[in-house]
Amino acid sequence: MNPGQPHTTVLLEEAVAALVGEVHAPNAVFVDGTFGRGGHSRRILASIGPGARLVAFDKDPDALAAASAIQDARFSIRQGSFTQFGELAAGSVAGVLLDLGVSSPQIDAPERGFSFRFDGPLDMRMDPTRGESVADWLARAEPSAIAEVIRDYGEERFAGAIAKAIVARREKQGPVQTTAELAHIVAGAVRTREHGQNPATRTFQALRIFINAELEDLRQALDASLRVLAPGGRLVVISFHSLEDRIVKQFIARHARDVVDRHAPFAAPRPMHFRALARVKPGAAEIAANVRARSAVMRVAERTGVAACAAAEARP
Repeated sequence: MNPGQPHTTVLLEEAVAALVGEVHAPNAVFVDGTFGRGGHSRRILASIGPGARLVAFDKDPDALAAASAIQDARFSIRQGSFTQFGELAAGSVAGVLLDLGVSSPQIDAPERGFSFRFDGPLDMRMDPTRGESVADWLARAEPSAIAEVIRDYGEERFAGAIAKAIVARREKQGPVQTTAELAHIVAGAVRTREHGQNPATRTFQALRIFINAELEDLRQALDASLRVLAPGGRLVVISFHSLEDRIVKQFIARHARDVVDRHAPFAAPRPMHFRALARVKPGAAEIAANVRARSAVMRVAERTGVAACAAAEARP
């Protein structure tokens, strides 16, 4: 494993302060949906009372190994998607934290296949024991499907050319197997690129998001927060690119207003479920100390006083 850049938790103090807020319930339950290496979880445990609990989730077996170092009866962790917190009892949770994307240890481990900076197997699965790797998917996917993924999840304008190049390589030399091979193919297909950005950046992002169903998981988790958060409970989401942040922004906006049923205009409007509290960006000092923080956006919302169980009816 390449040691790379040490993992630094982004917006640590701001996220935990927003999550815990003014919660004084002695038996409050909090959720860290993305344990990673435990930066947020450890700070949450230091900020909550002796009777409170923290339930964490992570797909990555390495994250679970790191969690074993936390010897605190208030803490538990489950392997799997953070969508699983939706299985908790309705209205039982005081705060949900989601720190989205890939962590520094994952990026800096060549064997995980997340980065074009290191040559390794083209995997990119958050849980390498489940599902299909990027290499396996690219070995069978149609050009149109590859182009659609790269365009929709990477916002890459050369998606069609990249897809054709990947398939051409597959037909002539066999499937793409390593990160270096993919980065080389993309570099040959991308005609121009923003200054300072590797040509493969958007393609790697797109394939990682797709193979891990990251945006689908995010939508499900946001919907689940409607059901599990108690009135006054906090939803805190840290995003690292525009696709994630757009989903979070639109979700909060959609549920932060009273909704009038146009088919029953004289009926009482459905009350809002969230109150938007903040949009926070890292400060200059944090960005200077951790360049990976530069694209982070944190959004905070509070569950309104409507009975949480009523939100089950609002879920699609």
